[in-house]
Amino acid sequence: MIKDTTNTDTLDNQRDLIDVARSLFNVRPRTIKAEKDKSVYFSFLPVSSAVPGGGKALFTSTTAGFYLGDRNTTYISSVTFAPYFNFKGRYGLPVRSNIWLKNNSWNILGDTRILIYPQYTWGLGGRRDNNDKILLDYNYIRLYQSALKRIQPYFFAGIGYNLDYYINVKTDNPGEVEKFTGYTFGTGKNSFSSGASINLLYDTRNNSINPLPGVYGNIIYRFNPRILGSIDHWQSLYIDVRKYISLNPASNKKNVLAFWSYYWTSLTNGTPYLNLPSIGWDPYQRSGRGIEQNRYRGEKLFYFESEYRSDITRNGLFGYVLFASVNSVSEPNNNRFAFWHPAAGAGLRIKFNKKSGTNIGIDYGFSKGYSAIMVNLGEAF
Repeated sequence: MIKDTTNTDTLDNQRDLIDVARSLFNVRPRTIKAEKDKSVYFSFLPVSSAVPGGGKALFTSTTAGFYLGDRNTTYISSVTFAPYFNFKGRYGLPVRSNIWLKNNSWNILGDTRILIYPQYTWGLGGRRDNNDKILLDYNYIRLYQSALKRIQPYFFAGIGYNLDYYINVKTDNPGEVEKFTGYTFGTGKNSFSSGASINLLYDTRNNSINPLPGVYGNIIYRFNPRILGSIDHWQSLYIDVRKYISLNPASNKKNVLAFWSYYWTSLTNGTPYLNLPSIGWDPYQRSGRGIEQNRYRGEKLFYFESEYRSDITRNGLFGYVLFASVNSVSEPNNNRFAFWHPAAGAGLRIKFNKKSGTNIGIDYGFSKGYSAIMVNLGEAF
């Protein structure tokens, strides 16, 4: 049994942009009952901002939050579609889904992306200067699907399928990728990986869109044999742990301290270059705010971030966050974590939909030699 934290009394004291629009345009719901029984909540964000990989872009993010069972016993599901394009040849059509079946009997996860993705790369390790980079151009198709069955309350286990297809990988000079990176696997024209995964999940949060106090842990072991079509045989391990602590649980005002850490490593030789652990390429592409995506890459990556979240207004319409992070990737010569890269920033939160807990997040992050403003629906983690 999970506790429903979105009770009517609490929501009646909250305010979101939908309430503001109703007040401004004098729009009223037909009946109170119709609003309370509503089970699908949409949030939209048409905006021009930074996108993964850097640079300005035009994109529209749509998130649907919904319940497939009694909300007292079923977590909220979500589907996010966020197409974008910029003026430097980058296009993206990503769709992410996190589906919880009735009574949390199953958790179905999906991640589909079709990308045209020119992006700078700095090779392996954390030693290179910001200007020591080359532009890598490629098209990318991703298809990740997994199904996890509940074994015990909050604990789930299952399997998945993962496909990565990097097409027409190129630079201005043929052979430059291998020469610049000193890495031979996956630096040719095409790179195809097809494999299965074993997934373990522990999740006490009832809302992944806007996590409330609780714990999240996820382990993904992936293996890509040639029998499934992979060009190279390789294996990887991803371990993700998050903790959310309410500093004043008796109050309706948000006052939360959140921690996030993950360890991502290649377990074998042969991992394609673009599949190696890299900052900003975690499964949700939310790590490293204030660090350019792809800036640090290695056979191992360690990441830690903390964030303080609080309301500005008592009705929850406006809030703010303060965050800081540090990461390190292994060096190619000795496989050690020799360089640590910090980042920090702050952000504004505007409640778009109080029913699903969806916030518009406007974050400013910075690190050595780089800074960016990021706009997203939902929290970073």
